Amino acid sequence: MANRNILITGGAGFIGSHVVRLMVNNHPDYHIVNLDKLTYAGNLANLADIEHKTNYTFVKGDICDIDLMRKVFAGHDIDGVIHLAAESHVDRSITDPFIFARTNVMGTLTLLQAARERWQGSYEGKLFYHISTDEVYGALPLGDSLFTETTRYDPHSPYSASKASSDHFVRAYCDTYGMPAIVTNCSNNYGPYQFPEKLIPLFINNIRHRRPLPVYGSGDNVRDWLYVEDHARAIDLIFHRGRSGQTYNIGGFNQWRNIDLVKLLIKTVDRLSGNPEGQSLDLITYVTDRAGHDLRYAIDSSKLKDELGWQPSIRFEQGMETTVKWYLDNTAWVDNITSGEYENYYRTMYENR
Repeated sequence: MANRNILITGGAGFIGSHVVRLMVNNHPDYHIVNLDKLTYAGNLANLADIEHKTNYTFVKGDICDIDLMRKVFAGHDIDGVIHLAAESHVDRSITDPFIFARTNVMGTLTLLQAARERWQGSYEGKLFYHISTDEVYGALPLGDSLFTETTRYDPHSPYSASKASSDHFVRAYCDTYGMPAIVTNCSNNYGPYQFPEKLIPLFINNIRHRRPLPVYGSGDNVRDWLYVEDHARAIDLIFHRGRSGQTYNIGGFNQWRNIDLVKLLIKTVDRLSGNPEGQSLDLITYVTDRAGHDLRYAIDSSKLKDELGWQPSIRFEQGMETTVKWYLDNTAWVDNITSGEYENYYRTMYENR
């Protein structure tokens, strides 16, 4: 379909900015509306290269604001939603679960209701696409087992519980009201523009400043890592060719123990920084394990590969090299975030409008 009006929520965040950029550049006949509240993890500097494109509009706003959502749907004649806006850091959810319930659950419900009211049962050419996480499935034992689209939900953290609830609301609107909807559950993303509280950018920055690298427990927890641009490609493909009412898992087929990932990261940062090999190994600091820390996540993406032909294109070592190099080449971006200057800049810009 040409001349579509697509609402992307959370488009100033890490994954969202990659999806916005891809959609704006690859679909010049679409109008892409990026809605973001610009909380601590939202940064419009992530999209500086496309902010003047004629098929791109940014709206600052909260997905929990039903009046604003109604205005956005009506004012831009939205016919498709790619919903990425979410609170996503597990440690923050343990400290303050209420904000996760508000944003991830009530925010998703508000968007669903605004879409339902606007589309009024005329669903041809419409789609509500909700991006979720593999953490809703709980934990896997060590071994060869994988999460599939039929794995029973078993969330263990306030974050994963809030995402599980939002997934269920999307499916409920699909079943109850007939709204065309798709849910995808992805593994851990990494790559450029990730907020530096997450493991990979945090540790790159800590190595750069010779700060400790805190590893939970013994570092034996296993995660499946997915390069963010591969994820963005999958989202684009599923939005256009996925089947309504379906769930698709998106994973990297790329499992790493946390401690092995940290050692690869150290090796890569030291080499690209011109440090002696292994210089930063002494920064590894084992800390008390996170409450409810799931042992292992691993996704089976076979359905997505078999139905739509997607598979990850970036090998982890290649993706890690690209990622580390990006952060080392863009230290001003990292420093603006760690200092808080990025928030002051955009807060002032929008207060003066």
